[in-house]
Amino acid sequence: MKKTFVLFCILFILITAFSTTNDALFRVPKHWPKPANSFNKNSLTANKVQLGRVLFYDPILSRDSTISCSSCHSQYTAFAHVDHALSHGIENNIGSRNAPVLFNLAWQRNFMWDGSIEHLDMQSLSPISNPLEMDETMQHVTFKLKHSVLYPALFYKAYGDSSISTEKTLNAISQFMLSLISADSKYDSMIRHQVRFTFQEENGYAIFKQHCSSCHTEPLFTNHQFENNGLLPDPILKDVGRMKVTQYPADSLKFKVPTLRNIEFSYPYMHDGRFKRLSDVLTHYTTIIQQGKTLSAQLQTPIVLTSNEKVDLIAFLLTLTDKHFLFNPDYSFPKEILLSLSKESK
Repeated sequence: MKKTFVLFCILFILITAFSTTNDALFRVPKHWPKPANSFNKNSLTANKVQLGRVLFYDPILSRDSTISCSSCHSQYTAFAHVDHALSHGIENNIGSRNAPVLFNLAWQRNFMWDGSIEHLDMQSLSPISNPLEMDETMQHVTFKLKHSVLYPALFYKAYGDSSISTEKTLNAISQFMLSLISADSKYDSMIRHQVRFTFQEENGYAIFKQHCSSCHTEPLFTNHQFENNGLLPDPILKDVGRMKVTQYPADSLKFKVPTLRNIEFSYPYMHDGRFKRLSDVLTHYTTIIQQGKTLSAQLQTPIVLTSNEKVDLIAFLLTLTDKHFLFNPDYSFPKEILLSLSKESK
Protein backbone atom coordinates (compact mmCIF):
# COMPACT_ATOMS: atom_id res chain seq x y z
CA MET A 1 0.00 0.00 0.00
CA LYS A 2 2.79 2.41 0.96
CA LYS A 3 4.71 1.54 -2.21
CA THR A 4 1.62 2.18 -4.34
CA PHE A 5 1.11 5.56 -2.66
CA VAL A 6 4.73 6.56 -3.31
CA LEU A 7 4.43 5.57 -6.97
CA PHE A 8 1.21 7.57 -7.24
CA CYS A 9 2.93 10.64 -5.76
CA ILE A 10 5.84 10.32 -8.18
CA LEU A 11 3.45 9.97 -11.11
CA PHE A 12 1.47 13.00 -9.93
CA ILE A 13 4.63 15.12 -9.68
CA LEU A 14 5.74 14.08 -13.17
CA ILE A 15 2.34 14.87 -14.68
CA THR A 16 2.20 18.21 -12.87
CA ALA A 17 5.69 19.12 -14.06
CA PHE A 18 4.81 18.15 -17.63
CA SER A 19 1.62 20.19 -17.57
CA THR A 20 3.41 23.21 -16.17
CA THR A 21 5.96 23.03 -18.96
CA ASN A 22 3.24 22.92 -21.61
CA ASP A 23 1.24 25.69 -19.94
CA ALA A 24 4.31 27.91 -20.00
CA LEU A 25 4.82 27.25 -23.71
CA PHE A 26 1.19 27.41 -24.78
CA ARG A 27 -1.54 29.30 -22.98
CA VAL A 28 -5.06 29.60 -24.33
CA PRO A 29 -6.11 33.23 -23.83
CA LYS A 30 -9.17 33.76 -21.69
CA HIS A 31 -12.48 33.67 -23.60
CA TRP A 32 -10.82 32.09 -26.65
CA PRO A 33 -12.19 28.85 -28.16
CA LYS A 34 -10.50 25.52 -27.64
CA PRO A 35 -7.56 24.99 -30.06
CA ALA A 36 -8.12 22.66 -32.99
CA ASN A 37 -4.71 21.10 -32.34
CA SER A 38 -4.88 18.59 -29.50
CA PHE A 39 -1.08 18.24 -29.07
CA ASN A 40 -1.61 14.52 -28.44
CA LYS A 41 0.93 13.36 -31.02
CA ASN A 42 3.36 16.26 -30.79
CA SER A 43 3.28 17.66 -27.26
CA LEU A 44 5.19 20.89 -26.78
CA THR A 45 8.49 20.94 -24.93
CA ALA A 46 10.89 23.86 -24.54
CA ASN A 47 13.77 22.06 -26.26
CA LYS A 48 11.67 21.04 -29.27
CA VAL A 49 10.36 24.59 -29.64
CA GLN A 50 13.91 25.94 -29.52
CA LEU A 51 15.07 23.39 -32.10
CA GLY A 52 12.19 24.43 -34.33
CA ARG A 53 13.11 28.07 -33.87
CA VAL A 54 16.68 27.45 -35.01
CA LEU A 55 15.46 25.47 -38.02
CA PHE A 56 12.94 28.20 -38.89
CA TYR A 57 15.72 30.77 -39.25
CA ASP A 58 18.26 28.50 -40.96
CA PRO A 59 18.63 28.65 -44.79
CA ILE A 60 20.02 25.11 -44.65
CA LEU A 61 16.46 24.00 -45.44
CA SER A 62 16.76 25.33 -49.00
CA ARG A 63 18.66 23.69 -51.84
CA ASP A 64 21.34 26.39 -52.12
CA SER A 65 21.18 27.50 -48.45
CA THR A 66 19.97 31.01 -49.31
CA ILE A 67 16.32 30.90 -48.20
CA SER A 68 14.95 30.17 -44.73
CA CYS A 69 11.38 30.08 -43.45
CA SER A 70 11.99 33.54 -42.02
CA SER A 71 12.88 34.88 -45.46
CA CYS A 72 9.16 34.90 -46.29
CA HIS A 73 7.85 35.07 -42.72
CA SER A 74 9.48 37.92 -40.81
CA GLN A 75 8.61 38.42 -37.15
CA TYR A 76 8.43 42.19 -37.52
CA THR A 77 5.71 41.86 -40.15
CA ALA A 78 3.66 39.32 -38.17
CA PHE A 79 5.56 36.48 -39.83
CA ALA A 80 4.32 37.54 -43.25
CA HIS A 81 6.15 38.79 -46.38
CA VAL A 82 5.88 42.48 -47.25
CA ASP A 83 8.71 43.04 -49.72
CA HIS A 84 6.85 41.47 -52.64
CA ALA A 85 3.26 40.75 -53.60
CA LEU A 86 4.18 37.10 -54.23
CA SER A 87 6.63 34.99 -52.23
CA HIS A 88 10.17 34.67 -53.57
CA GLY A 89 12.30 31.55 -53.54
CA ILE A 90 15.87 30.54 -54.36
CA GLU A 91 17.51 31.91 -57.51
CA ASN A 92 14.95 34.76 -57.55
CA ASN A 93 12.08 32.41 -58.36
CA ILE A 94 8.65 33.95 -57.86
CA GLY A 95 5.84 31.98 -56.27
CA SER A 96 2.15 32.12 -57.05
CA ARG A 97 0.75 33.52 -53.77
CA ASN A 98 1.48 35.98 -51.01
CA ALA A 99 3.03 34.45 -47.89
CA PRO A 100 0.39 34.43 -45.11
CA VAL A 101 0.97 35.36 -41.48
CA LEU A 102 2.06 32.65 -39.05
CA PHE A 103 0.49 32.91 -35.62
CA ASN A 104 -2.42 31.43 -33.66
CA LEU A 105 -2.01 28.37 -35.85
CA ALA A 106 -3.19 25.96 -33.15
CA TRP A 107 -6.74 27.11 -33.90
CA GLN A 108 -6.54 26.18 -37.59
CA ARG A 109 -7.58 22.83 -39.06
CA ASN A 110 -6.01 23.37 -42.47
CA PHE A 111 -3.30 25.59 -43.90
CA MET A 112 -2.29 27.49 -47.01
CA TRP A 113 -4.62 29.84 -48.92
CA ASP A 114 -6.44 26.86 -50.45
CA GLY A 115 -6.38 24.58 -47.39
CA SER A 116 -4.24 22.00 -49.16
CA ILE A 117 -2.38 21.07 -45.95
CA GLU A 118 -4.47 19.49 -43.21
CA HIS A 119 -1.90 19.22 -40.42
CA LEU A 120 0.64 21.76 -39.25
CA ASP A 121 3.33 19.08 -38.81
CA MET A 122 3.30 18.68 -42.59
CA GLN A 123 2.96 22.34 -43.55
CA SER A 124 6.71 23.06 -43.76
CA LEU A 125 7.15 20.27 -46.29
CA SER A 126 5.28 22.32 -48.91
CA PRO A 127 7.67 25.31 -49.15
CA ILE A 128 10.73 23.10 -48.65
CA SER A 129 9.83 20.90 -51.61
CA ASN A 130 8.27 23.60 -53.81
CA PRO A 131 10.61 24.23 -56.81
CA LEU A 132 9.68 27.93 -56.74
CA GLU A 133 10.52 28.28 -53.06
CA MET A 134 13.21 26.20 -51.30
CA ASP A 135 13.42 23.46 -53.97
CA GLU A 136 14.86 20.89 -51.59
CA THR A 137 14.13 17.31 -50.55
CA MET A 138 13.72 16.22 -46.95
CA GLN A 139 16.19 13.42 -47.59
CA HIS A 140 18.89 15.95 -48.40
CA VAL A 141 17.80 18.25 -45.59
CA THR A 142 18.29 15.49 -43.02
CA PHE A 143 21.63 14.62 -44.62
CA LYS A 144 22.81 18.20 -44.18
CA LEU A 145 21.51 18.38 -40.62
CA LYS A 146 23.24 15.13 -39.66
CA HIS A 147 26.57 16.42 -40.96
CA SER A 148 26.32 19.84 -39.37
CA VAL A 149 28.22 20.82 -36.24
CA LEU A 150 25.11 22.34 -34.68
CA TYR A 151 22.14 20.01 -35.05
CA PRO A 152 23.05 16.64 -33.50
CA ALA A 153 23.33 18.36 -30.11
CA LEU A 154 20.06 20.24 -30.59
CA PHE A 155 18.20 17.08 -31.62
CA TYR A 156 19.67 15.27 -28.61
CA LYS A 157 18.36 17.98 -26.27
CA ALA A 158 14.95 17.90 -27.94
CA TYR A 159 14.40 14.17 -28.38
CA GLY A 160 16.83 12.43 -26.03
CA ASP A 161 18.99 11.09 -28.87
CA SER A 162 20.95 12.70 -31.68
CA SER A 163 19.30 10.79 -34.54
CA ILE A 164 17.80 13.14 -37.13
CA SER A 165 14.78 12.28 -39.24
CA THR A 166 12.21 14.00 -41.46
CA GLU A 167 9.48 13.50 -38.87
CA LYS A 168 11.51 15.01 -36.03
CA THR A 169 12.56 17.96 -38.19
CA LEU A 170 9.04 18.80 -39.33
CA ASN A 171 7.59 18.30 -35.85
CA ALA A 172 10.13 20.68 -34.30
CA ILE A 173 9.33 23.44 -36.84
CA SER A 174 5.65 22.84 -36.14
CA GLN A 175 6.23 23.21 -32.41
CA PHE A 176 7.90 26.59 -32.87
CA MET A 177 5.03 27.80 -35.06
CA LEU A 178 2.48 26.56 -32.50
CA SER A 179 4.19 28.70 -29.87
CA LEU A 180 3.51 31.86 -31.90
CA ILE A 181 0.47 33.33 -30.17
CA SER A 182 -0.71 36.90 -30.69
CA ALA A 183 -3.29 37.95 -28.10
CA ASP A 184 -2.06 41.19 -26.54
CA SER A 185 -3.20 44.04 -28.78
CA LYS A 186 -5.07 47.15 -27.67
CA TYR A 187 -8.24 45.32 -28.67
CA ASP A 188 -7.37 42.52 -26.23
CA SER A 189 -6.64 45.06 -23.48
CA MET A 190 -10.05 46.63 -24.16
CA ILE A 191 -11.73 43.22 -23.93
CA ARG A 192 -9.95 42.71 -20.59
CA HIS A 193 -11.25 46.14 -19.45
CA GLN A 194 -7.71 47.43 -19.05
CA VAL A 195 -8.05 50.28 -21.55
CA ARG A 196 -10.83 52.06 -23.41
CA PHE A 197 -11.17 52.71 -27.11
CA THR A 198 -11.17 56.25 -28.43
CA PHE A 199 -14.44 57.52 -29.89
CA GLN A 200 -13.09 56.85 -33.39
CA GLU A 201 -11.96 53.31 -32.52
CA GLU A 202 -15.29 52.57 -30.84
CA ASN A 203 -17.18 53.75 -33.90
CA GLY A 204 -14.91 51.69 -36.15
CA TYR A 205 -15.54 48.65 -33.94
CA ALA A 206 -19.29 49.06 -34.39
CA ILE A 207 -18.85 49.33 -38.17
CA PHE A 208 -16.64 46.23 -38.12
CA LYS A 209 -19.23 44.19 -36.21
CA GLN A 210 -21.91 45.24 -38.66
CA HIS A 211 -20.07 44.58 -41.92
CA CYS A 212 -16.99 42.39 -41.32
CA SER A 213 -17.37 40.11 -38.30
CA SER A 214 -19.30 37.32 -40.02
CA CYS A 215 -16.10 36.28 -41.83
CA HIS A 216 -13.50 37.87 -39.56
CA THR A 217 -14.97 36.49 -36.37
CA GLU A 218 -13.71 37.54 -32.95
CA PRO A 219 -11.48 36.79 -31.11
CA LEU A 220 -9.32 35.19 -33.81
CA PHE A 221 -10.69 37.53 -36.48
CA THR A 222 -11.25 34.71 -38.95
CA ASN A 223 -13.89 32.03 -39.26
CA HIS A 224 -11.32 29.70 -40.92
CA GLN A 225 -13.68 29.22 -43.86
CA PHE A 226 -13.05 29.63 -47.60
CA GLU A 227 -14.79 32.49 -49.35
CA ASN A 228 -14.91 34.17 -52.73
CA ASN A 229 -14.45 37.81 -51.75
CA GLY A 230 -15.18 39.25 -55.18
CA LEU A 231 -11.66 39.72 -56.48
CA LEU A 232 -11.26 39.86 -60.25
CA PRO A 233 -9.08 36.80 -61.08
CA ASP A 234 -5.50 37.58 -62.05
CA PRO A 235 -5.21 36.82 -65.80
CA ILE A 236 -1.63 35.56 -65.42
CA LEU A 237 -1.86 33.51 -62.23
CA LYS A 238 -5.32 32.12 -63.06
CA ASP A 239 -5.62 30.95 -59.45
CA VAL A 240 -8.90 29.09 -58.81
CA GLY A 241 -8.25 28.83 -55.07
CA ARG A 242 -9.91 26.06 -53.05
CA MET A 243 -11.20 24.35 -56.23
CA LYS A 244 -7.62 23.35 -57.04
CA VAL A 245 -7.77 21.07 -53.99
CA THR A 246 -11.37 19.85 -53.98
CA GLN A 247 -12.05 19.92 -57.75
CA TYR A 248 -15.55 21.17 -56.91
CA PRO A 249 -16.81 24.07 -59.10
CA ALA A 250 -18.61 25.41 -56.01
CA ASP A 251 -15.16 26.15 -54.51
CA SER A 252 -13.98 28.20 -57.48
CA LEU A 253 -12.17 31.43 -56.48
CA LYS A 254 -12.57 30.67 -52.79
CA PHE A 255 -9.60 31.37 -50.54
CA LYS A 256 -9.09 31.03 -46.83
CA VAL A 257 -10.35 33.96 -44.78
CA PRO A 258 -7.20 35.48 -43.24
CA THR A 259 -7.01 36.80 -39.70
CA LEU A 260 -7.07 40.57 -39.31
CA ARG A 261 -4.81 40.54 -36.28
CA ASN A 262 -1.63 42.56 -36.89
CA ILE A 263 -3.04 43.64 -40.25
CA GLU A 264 -1.24 46.96 -39.91
CA PHE A 265 2.06 45.13 -40.53
CA SER A 266 1.04 42.22 -42.77
CA TYR A 267 0.58 44.02 -46.09
CA PRO A 268 0.28 43.51 -49.03
CA TYR A 269 -3.20 42.07 -48.77
CA MET A 270 -5.17 39.25 -50.43
CA HIS A 271 -3.87 35.86 -51.60
CA ASP A 272 -1.93 37.51 -54.44
CA GLY A 273 -0.81 40.60 -52.53
CA ARG A 274 -2.54 42.96 -54.96
CA PHE A 275 -3.43 45.65 -52.38
CA LYS A 276 -0.73 47.58 -50.53
CA ARG A 277 -2.93 49.71 -48.29
CA LEU A 278 -5.93 49.10 -46.07
CA SER A 279 -7.72 51.90 -47.88
CA ASP A 280 -7.34 49.88 -51.10
CA VAL A 281 -8.96 46.90 -49.40
CA LEU A 282 -11.92 48.98 -48.25
CA THR A 283 -12.30 50.45 -51.73
CA HIS A 284 -12.54 46.91 -53.08
CA TYR A 285 -15.23 45.85 -50.63
CA THR A 286 -17.32 48.97 -51.12
CA THR A 287 -17.08 49.58 -54.87
CA ILE A 288 -15.49 46.88 -57.04
CA ILE A 289 -16.88 43.51 -55.95
CA GLN A 290 -16.79 41.06 -58.87
CA GLN A 291 -20.11 39.23 -59.08
CA GLY A 292 -20.06 35.47 -59.65
CA LYS A 293 -21.75 32.16 -58.82
CA THR A 294 -19.50 31.47 -55.83
CA LEU A 295 -19.39 35.01 -54.40
CA SER A 296 -19.63 34.95 -50.60
CA ALA A 297 -23.18 35.31 -49.33
CA GLN A 298 -21.98 38.05 -46.99
CA LEU A 299 -21.02 40.17 -50.00
CA GLN A 300 -24.21 39.75 -51.98
CA THR A 301 -25.53 42.95 -50.40
CA PRO A 302 -23.30 45.96 -51.20
CA ILE A 303 -21.35 47.50 -48.32
CA VAL A 304 -21.82 51.26 -48.20
CA LEU A 305 -19.41 53.32 -46.10
CA THR A 306 -18.74 57.04 -45.98
CA SER A 307 -15.16 58.30 -46.12
CA ASN A 308 -15.31 59.05 -42.39
CA GLU A 309 -16.60 55.56 -41.63
CA LYS A 310 -13.71 54.06 -43.58
CA VAL A 311 -11.26 56.10 -41.51
CA ASP A 312 -12.93 54.96 -38.30
CA LEU A 313 -12.89 51.32 -39.43
CA ILE A 314 -9.16 51.52 -40.14
CA ALA A 315 -8.65 53.11 -36.71
CA PHE A 316 -10.25 50.03 -35.18
CA LEU A 317 -8.18 47.65 -37.32
CA LEU A 318 -5.04 49.32 -35.99
CA THR A 319 -6.06 48.28 -32.46
CA LEU A 320 -5.40 44.68 -33.55
CA THR A 321 -1.64 45.34 -33.67
CA ASP A 322 0.20 43.31 -31.02
CA LYS A 323 3.64 44.83 -30.56
CA HIS A 324 4.46 42.45 -27.72
CA PHE A 325 4.17 39.67 -30.27
CA LEU A 326 5.98 41.51 -33.07
CA PHE A 327 8.99 42.21 -30.87
CA ASN A 328 8.99 39.20 -28.55
CA PRO A 329 12.63 38.02 -28.30
CA ASP A 330 11.46 34.41 -27.88
CA TYR A 331 10.35 34.48 -31.52
CA SER A 332 13.35 36.27 -33.00
CA PHE A 333 16.55 34.98 -34.57
CA PRO A 334 17.95 32.51 -31.98
CA LYS A 335 21.33 34.12 -31.41
CA GLU A 336 21.34 33.28 -27.69
CA ILE A 337 20.87 29.57 -28.47
CA LEU A 338 23.66 29.58 -31.01
CA LEU A 339 25.98 31.42 -28.62
CA SER A 340 25.20 28.94 -25.85
CA LEU A 341 25.96 25.97 -28.10
CA SER A 342 29.15 27.64 -29.26
CA LYS A 343 30.32 28.01 -25.66
CA GLU A 344 29.40 24.40 -24.85
CA SER A 345 31.44 23.11 -27.76
CA LYS A 346 34.61 24.87 -26.57
